[in-house]
Amino acid sequence: MQIHIEASELPGRSCRPGTDFAGFDNIHVGVQRKDRPGELLGLHPGDAPSATWTLDCTATPTADGIEVAGPYIQNRLGGRFVYLSWGTVDESGVFTMFRRAKLMMADVDGSVLDAAARTGHLTARLRLTDAEGQPRCARVRPPDITWSATDGA
Repeated sequence: MQIHIEASELPGRSCRPGTDFAGFDNIHVGVQRKDRPGELLGLHPGDAPSATWTLDCTATPTADGIEVAGPYIQNRLGGRFVYLSWGTVDESGVFTMFRRAKLMMADVDGSVLDAAARTGHLTARLRLTDAEGQPRCARVRPPDITWSATDGA
């Protein structure tokens, strides 16, 4: 199965200070590889018009539903999820993370996940700017994210 993440409304290349962090410049976002915070897939600048990622994974039927696994699917206590990592990129190209958004597989409706396992495509759509105009972080829950089974076209 493939997970397609379609992100819109990125917050910009700079973000002002927030209650839990200093402001940052030259921000980028990418998908973090499982257990490797320094390995990112598809780094996009924060001022891009949109960002997309395609993650190859497996979808295995279990007694509890579909179990999703793969190189970009985190598996921690509390469930399986995808990290979108926000960070700065310095002059030498080094990425330094400052916050992450968590896309939980448990938030995908069971019937949608079953259908996606059949079609081979699960699509997530979300805005990457939060209500304060900052990079979206923490657990992203519906209705801030929509999940659908798609045909991959």
